[in-house]
Amino acid sequence: MSELYLLLSATLTGMSLIGLFRTDDLLRRVLALNVLASAVFLLLVSLAQTPYGLDPLPHAMVLTGIVVAVSTTAAVLALAVQAHDRRRGEDP
Repeated sequence: MSELYLLLSATLTGMSLIGLFRTDDLLRRVLALNVLASAVFLLLVSLAQTPYGLDPLPHAMVLTGIVVAVSTTAAVLALAVQAHDRRRGEDP
């Protein structure tokens, strides 16, 4: 089952990198970065298995990463809206 999660993580990483570098739309780039972050989170959780059980440190890192990802996504989306308004020539 762990191999399935590793394969899914690699697939999501590839898809997000393709989406990140092949588009000029800021919203799609933000979405691709969020998918990439989710792939990294999935990789960390799937590699948390030790011979003695589960290692809690990667789980704590993923929880912290989710909080950071949500807050940075909100900030980047606000900047993307401002950039879109400036491209159209509107004042905020």
